[in-house]
Amino acid sequence: MHEQRVTSQNGEDGILAALFEAIGTTNQHAVEFGAGIGPSECNSLRLVDEDGWIATWWDGANQPDDSRVEQTFITAENINGLLADRAVPEHPDLMSIDIDSNDYWVLDAIDERLTPRVLVIEYNASLGPIDQLTIAYDPSFVWEVNDYFGASLAALTAAAARRGLALVGCDSLGINAFFVDRTALTSTTTFVELTVAQGFVPCRYGIVENGRHVGYRRAERSFVEV
Repeated sequence: MHEQRVTSQNGEDGILAALFEAIGTTNQHAVEFGAGIGPSECNSLRLVDEDGWIATWWDGANQPDDSRVEQTFITAENINGLLADRAVPEHPDLMSIDIDSNDYWVLDAIDERLTPRVLVIEYNASLGPIDQLTIAYDPSFVWEVNDYFGASLAALTAAAARRGLALVGCDSLGINAFFVDRTALTSTTTFVELTVAQGFVPCRYGIVENGRHVGYRRAERSFVEV
């Protein structure tokens, strides 16, 4: 569809460009949790370097001295304090969450006054389109490159809906989900609110078994319902 890769990991650049062309911008401020190192690639890098947006970038990984990313481990307990301390505006135009762990819990903890106009968040496609599942909350959790990470699309959609955000689609690999403030959707017919069943894209990454992708290796840990 709208996918194009410039400085994003996959096709997020094109999807975001189409979204903001459709609904416009207000403050051109992007907040990204899990921006990587530098950053060398992330969902908001093109918006900053090419379009002049302001960004607040955080990541838990060690950063070089010249990094524009603040090394911070994001938790449900510290997220609102960090947003307030860095003077992030109310309703930033973009928020991206990709921390491979407590994504659901961090999203659900964000003060509703700081809800973005557009949200990009990684979902765990191996959990399917029906159940509202997430990892058990653990503020010190570090992903071990297996299928125990993040949350299902249904769980994230429910948390986003409580903040007035509507699901408008997922990327073609089944990695990221895109949400838009419902009030902004009234200004466009390009994107419409979708149900989880309509928007869900199955796992198209990781290990291939019997000719199809199955994501990452299985972990002997149980998800929790929310």
